[in-house]
Amino acid sequence: MDGGTINDRSGGVNQRGVRDHNERLLLSMLQRRGAMPGIDLARKTGLSPQTVSVILRKLEKDGILKRGEPIRGKVGKPSIPMELNPDGVLSLGLKIGRRSATLLLLDFAGNVRAQVDTSYAYPLPDAVFSFLEQGLATLTDDLDPDIHRRICGIGIGTPFELWKWHDLIGAPAEMFKSWKGIDFAKEVGKFSDLPVFVVNDATAACRAEHLYGDRKDLRDYAYFFIGSFVGGGVVLNDTVFEGNQGNAGALGSMRSTGPLGESRQLIDVASIHLLESRLIEAGLNPEILWQTPQDWTSLARYVEPWIGETAQELAKASLSICAVIDFEAILIDGAFPEGVRNELVERVRRYLVNQDTRGLVAPQIEAGSIGGNARAIGAASSPIFTQFLLNTNAGLSAI
Repeated sequence: MDGGTINDRSGGVNQRGVRDHNERLLLSMLQRRGAMPGIDLARKTGLSPQTVSVILRKLEKDGILKRGEPIRGKVGKPSIPMELNPDGVLSLGLKIGRRSATLLLLDFAGNVRAQVDTSYAYPLPDAVFSFLEQGLATLTDDLDPDIHRRICGIGIGTPFELWKWHDLIGAPAEMFKSWKGIDFAKEVGKFSDLPVFVVNDATAACRAEHLYGDRKDLRDYAYFFIGSFVGGGVVLNDTVFEGNQGNAGALGSMRSTGPLGESRQLIDVASIHLLESRLIEAGLNPEILWQTPQDWTSLARYVEPWIGETAQELAKASLSICAVIDFEAILIDGAFPEGVRNELVERVRRYLVNQDTRGLVAPQIEAGSIGGNARAIGAASSPIFTQFLLNTNAGLSAI
């Protein structure tokens, strides 16, 4: 493994890390397009067949790739496709949410091997890091030693500036100030030597959609994830773009207008916390929104108007986004039932027809496919992406 184990701290911080460019290119091609023979990889990447053969043999020896079933029926010997070995690389992902946290173990093929969840009144550091420490033991203590050593890191998906959440959820400001200045790597280092990768939670959800979602044909698009608070992400040149400070695609902060004409943010007009507040006002327990499996059918009289209002805001925001970058599509997903997501997407499409699109090319409005676990899956994918896959936007933020 280039002179070290997968989870060596010396790797993964830049494009020259654990794997070189051509290795990353081939791994990314297999991740995006599925198993294929070396000759097809050579043709699609422009590398020589000999170069591809050498790299594939090395990756197979390292256990990163494995051979698929022979492809027969053509002239000559059957071709052997190569594919990602699910056991070749694993990663842990922590999602820090408003009312709950999730920790899961993800393999190289994007499968969730195991998962633990917790809930709390507020996401404060002691509760979150205690859950992470206990969860790590739960998910990894019984792993086969060879699998255990292939865990390449811990990704943490968190809203940026957590100490400002008290403005929205009513927690005392002094409690949330404890997040300010928190060094995630230092805190995790108290109980684990795995490298830590911190990413905005909505950006993480976007990465999960891009790596493991259904729309692998899209190269440039914006993404909304609607949880307690709406957030987003940006995909450029077939890679999630994080920006100079890791805050690209902060779509929840886009400007909107309140009922009295006052300036608002999208987070104030298109988030599930608005629906939660209406349930509380009606004397209903909002916890039904987060129960698994999710079923909002009994809440139709409250959900229906929420969908309509949220769709209107997303339609306007979608055009504003496309006025900056000519995105081919807008993907919408969230922490809600599939039926709610599909209805929301359809409503956004309808509202978009009536918007003023002068000077713009209206984007496709499409449904995401990962669902409520997208933030945790995306967090877990961050160590894998950083250390093994190709970032086609590498260096763009530094230009």
